[in-house]
Amino acid sequence: MFKVMKMDVRVKNIKKSYGSRTVLSVDSLNFEKGKIHGILGPNGSGKSTFMKILAGLEEKDSGEVTYNGLGLNSEIMKSMTYSEQSSYLLRRTVFENIAYPLIIRKVNKGIIYDRVNEIMDKFKIYKLKDQMATKLSGGESQKVALARAMVFEPKLLILDEPTANIDPNSTNVIEKNLIELNDTIRTTILIVTHNIAQCSRISHKTVFMENGEIIEWGKTDKVLTSSQNIKTRKFIELEYDYLKGGVQYGNVQSS
Repeated sequence: MFKVMKMDVRVKNIKKSYGSRTVLSVDSLNFEKGKIHGILGPNGSGKSTFMKILAGLEEKDSGEVTYNGLGLNSEIMKSMTYSEQSSYLLRRTVFENIAYPLIIRKVNKGIIYDRVNEIMDKFKIYKLKDQMATKLSGGESQKVALARAMVFEPKLLILDEPTANIDPNSTNVIEKNLIELNDTIRTTILIVTHNIAQCSRISHKTVFMENGEIIEWGKTDKVLTSSQNIKTRKFIELEYDYLKGGVQYGNVQSS
């Protein structure tokens, strides 16, 4: 729908503290354009703070973030979006919520109508179009929030736990739409998740964080199945431990 130029994000010497506590310290990282990047790590590892800084929603104490070589500006902000587990929905209908990013970008009304109906169908929420968004279930709300985030075809999509606490069918719908968005217009996607199997399914690259630092970064299959870093291995083994014969570290097998 829009002219798209893929976006890469480069980070250098980012620091963030709350009082005397350092919550983020990233020396260098490049989120390659046109790829899906999974962000893994235990609670309190700085993942959400990192993503909010990249989205321009939280100030860093020091360091540099560039988007296609440029600092954050209004044009870049228009071409990116951020969505979290409990994204705010307007007190309007589902259709009006999803249409909102297109309206503020002054897109033609006919295009808005077609595009919103198309993405509601993809997310299997077309029947909800006239319902108030604030009356939806958790899974329905998540699909509406993500449809709204994707409807204007952003160059950069930053997601914080987009499928937490929702059913497998809704998760599958969301993952399929993320993959399609990346396949068709090469949107760069950063997705924070605790779901290692999800990371394996959709991510080209994976970042593992702990205590505000980047412990490991690389191709997803290498990080998840053959990491030589003891911290990464321990995290993955603990996450897989409950699966009892399902996915196993070092030889990924899904039951």
